[in-house]
Amino acid sequence: MNSRLAGKTALLTAAGQGIGRATALAFADEGATVWATDVNHGTLQELAAEKPGLNVSTLDVLDRGAVEHLASKIGAIDVLFNCAGYVHHGTIMECTEKDWDLSFDLNVRSMYYTCRSVIPGMLSRGKGSIINVASACSSIKAAPNRFVYASTKAAVIGLT
Repeated sequence: MNSRLAGKTALLTAAGQGIGRATALAFADEGATVWATDVNHGTLQELAAEKPGLNVSTLDVLDRGAVEHLASKIGAIDVLFNCAGYVHHGTIMECTEKDWDLSFDLNVRSMYYTCRSVIPGMLSRGKGSIINVASACSSIKAAPNRFVYASTKAAVIGLT
């Protein structure tokens, strides 16, 4: 790999598995100082064992105070990679208010929290990148039984 992220600090959410984990490993391989977060402490420990040198921190991205505390602890970052998300399976008729609220809280509100927590540092330094994971299943394209998921990912596109 190259060292194109050498000297950069990256904060990643949902880094315990899937896209978040693969991104944490790729960023580290490219030389970034990685702060990998997830609500699942166990998957973070597995990640840390696989890639020593990663900074791992259990983080509930639905807890604004915890997000702000971690952002303050880390300080100014170069890259925010927002990956936390939830895929509800079902139509509008199968989506309860609880499903709607969880989907919007995890898929959109958490990104609002993380962005608001790191943007001041980026602005003060005059640089930084925010990557919010959306989906083609959103305002771009429909998918069967992904009613609220597509709604949230359309919101992520708007937020971004």
